[in-house]
Amino acid sequence: MTQVHDDVREWIADDPDAETAAGLTSLLERAQSGDESADAELADRFSGLLEFGTAGLRGALGGGPNRMNRVVVLRAAAGLTAYLQESQGRPDVTVVIGFDARHNSDVFARDTAAVVVAAGGRALVLSHPLPTPLLAFAIRHLGADAAVMVTASHNPPQDNGYKVYLGDGSQIVPPADAEIAAAIDRFPRAADVAQADDGWETVDDSIIDDYLASVTSVVEAGGPRDLRIVHTALHGVGSATMIDALHRAGFTDVQPVAEQAEPDPEFPTVSFPNPEEPGAIDLALAQARKVGADIVIANDPDADRCAVAIEDAGTWRMLRGDEVGALLGHHLVQRGVAEGSVFANSIVSSRLLGAIARAAGIAHEETLTGFKWISRVPGLRYGYEEALGYCVDPAGVRDKDGISAGLLIAELAADLKATGRSIPDVLAELARTHGAHLTDSFSVRVDDLSIIGRIMQRLRDNPPENVAGQSVSRREDLAEGSDALPPTEGLRYYLADDTRIIVRPSGTEPKLKIYLEAIGDDAAETAQRLAAVRAEMEGLTTA
Repeated sequence: MTQVHDDVREWIADDPDAETAAGLTSLLERAQSGDESADAELADRFSGLLEFGTAGLRGALGGGPNRMNRVVVLRAAAGLTAYLQESQGRPDVTVVIGFDARHNSDVFARDTAAVVVAAGGRALVLSHPLPTPLLAFAIRHLGADAAVMVTASHNPPQDNGYKVYLGDGSQIVPPADAEIAAAIDRFPRAADVAQADDGWETVDDSIIDDYLASVTSVVEAGGPRDLRIVHTALHGVGSATMIDALHRAGFTDVQPVAEQAEPDPEFPTVSFPNPEEPGAIDLALAQARKVGADIVIANDPDADRCAVAIEDAGTWRMLRGDEVGALLGHHLVQRGVAEGSVFANSIVSSRLLGAIARAAGIAHEETLTGFKWISRVPGLRYGYEEALGYCVDPAGVRDKDGISAGLLIAELAADLKATGRSIPDVLAELARTHGAHLTDSFSVRVDDLSIIGRIMQRLRDNPPENVAGQSVSRREDLAEGSDALPPTEGLRYYLADDTRIIVRPSGTEPKLKIYLEAIGDDAAETAQRLAAVRAEMEGLTTA
């Protein structure tokens, strides 16, 4: 471990953050005294550089190159600024910077601004913690060359991240990610990165009004607004913006979950601040039952995702992301879609939106997972992915936006209530028209990322011939790419009954994700087939 210990000493000497330097010093002292757990922790922290990819940076906070800290952020900011200056052919690039309320988000935002200004650029920093969609709106609204959002979205409290948008308002895709990573490599130490003491600008809070004016335009004026809404921000930064948007749109009966309304980087009432996780919206559901709500709207901590819960046959339940995706697409079709518009969803999302689009004569496309791909579909009018991400207003925000999606689902619910109908009625109608499209997913969470690679290789070496009594009629290695899709790590299978299975590593968390969809005329029978496929796939993907 001598080399690792030497690397730790060099890092400590370069670290401008007294807290992370002290943490590393303590670990080093423990390791040198024979503490094997401290040695293992140092080995992990110095196992490589936190990789800059199409999701930017995301990882646990702490000292070392494989963690989120000021050294990593300073180098990332320097590399991004150099990339922008070289690609734009001028030094005076403009970067707008936003941040959430996680630990050190404001520090990382300030460091980024200091680096941009020192390099000759212009840095525009949002005034306080605000949702990611507002930052995604601001990049185009302010005419910036790029934007940085310091957030780890729905990751655990110990994480933070660094999301990058380019001037078209979309998240980065290849080859920009590799080119930025190469530029970062030119700054091996924080000491090599120049920082200004001042000179960045604080964006006036009128940007919030501009965003809200844009986002509230997704709902039609004069429609029904009799709807009791319970909202939770899950201790994130979305509460004030979401509630203000609902009020401006005419939805005045909005009741926040008080215990989760204020930003708190510790996320004290949830074990995992992701509305998809079991228990995350239990407080909201309890409040909905208590106050007789019509609907629950939940945002993840940076408010780019939107979850919806409804009362269905006397029981409150959270809608699956694919159900919300179909409902929003159907609602837009009912309102009218301009000629030449395109609907899109990721390959792991349900095929129901495609069926809705085809029936309405609307073009439809499938993309790789992530809004960095969905947002780039030419002519996009609406796009979604099953992980609670919806882009209902690409002209305003070219990314998923949990605020505008929340407004649109509220409009749908209020319209239905005014006519004596409900969201379950629409879901049943869609199933009768297009077939029951039932989806499910599960994850294999790991501590050692190499396990994911071994599972994927095992499936490639010994692909299943049958799953749950159905033969595999088609298998695709998504890593090979196709005319329709760029290469991505993943496997896709179709069974003889048209059940679809996709296995892919998560792009933001240490887990393998398995997505399932079965289609049939009879919902109960289709659900049985789906359950059988899940049971078998759980066995095939065990670590």
